[in-house]
Amino acid sequence: QVQLVESGGGLVQVGGSLRLSCAASGRIFSNYAMGWFRQAPGKEREFVATISWNGGTINYADSVKGRFTISRDNAKNAVYLQMNSLKPEDTAVYYCAADRYPQRIGYRTQAEYHYWGQGTQVTVSS
Repeated sequence: QVQLVESGGGLVQVGGSLRLSCAASGRIFSNYAMGWFRQAPGKEREFVATISWNGGTINYADSVKGRFTISRDNAKNAVYLQMNSLKPEDTAVYYCAADRYPQRIGYRTQAEYHYWGQGTQVTVSS
């Protein structure tokens, strides 16, 4: 059974920073691409960032490009999302997800991810 546990969310002012972490257990983490998604109140969950199984391919949503950085530490079975220059529209529950199949580049489509964490709330106040 794969488990993903997010942490690091909280309340931050506009322009501030947060670093989200996602701890994975239950399978060979390093073989799988990972993604971050978010869901704002009243909206559908949307893609934020993805990193390939080996870290060589990274993609971001246009809305976060240049402000957010995704990274992974396979030795620690963890993936991170560094969020800088936060805006009120970044307020959402953030989820990490593990790819459905091994050794892929990572995709923006939620259906490509099989395991999901419980989410961590990020609130940006103006």
